[in-house]
Amino acid sequence: MPNTFVVEREQRIEGPPAAVFARIVDFRRWQTWSPWDDIDPELWRGYSGAELGVGAVYEWAGNRKAGAGHMTLTAVEPDQSVTIDLQFIKPFKSKGIVVFTLEPDGSTTVVRWTITGRQTLMLRFFEIFSSMDKIIGPDFEKGLARLKADVERGRT
Repeated sequence: MPNTFVVEREQRIEGPPAAVFARIVDFRRWQTWSPWDDIDPELWRGYSGAELGVGAVYEWAGNRKAGAGHMTLTAVEPDQSVTIDLQFIKPFKSKGIVVFTLEPDGSTTVVRWTITGRQTLMLRFFEIFSSMDKIIGPDFEKGLARLKADVERGRT
């Protein structure tokens, strides 16, 4: 079994990279498109650090499904990419690097959402029954579909 995992999904969105970028680089806007945001109606959210961009921090704590953790924006290339350090605390500890890349293509933007991480003992256990791609991939697809809908509705 490999020591790392990679999950990646892609979505074409009608609109410029700047419109997509604005929704990714600002953690407060994730509520409109995040695939996990509706898992727990009582989800606690906290924001600290920079308002948006490098240094912005988003923390959450919720029910068993939502778990707890935090994300920190660590690198930003305006309208091109966003890199996030992801730390899960519950239901088990895990770390990952999340990268969103934005590629203009005519009137559309191709958005690629990737997570890479180390296979912890708990993750290896889950891999016995399924793959990280099968576990996380559908959530990425849901989130990208919501991001597409949000951008194409023209919210600012």
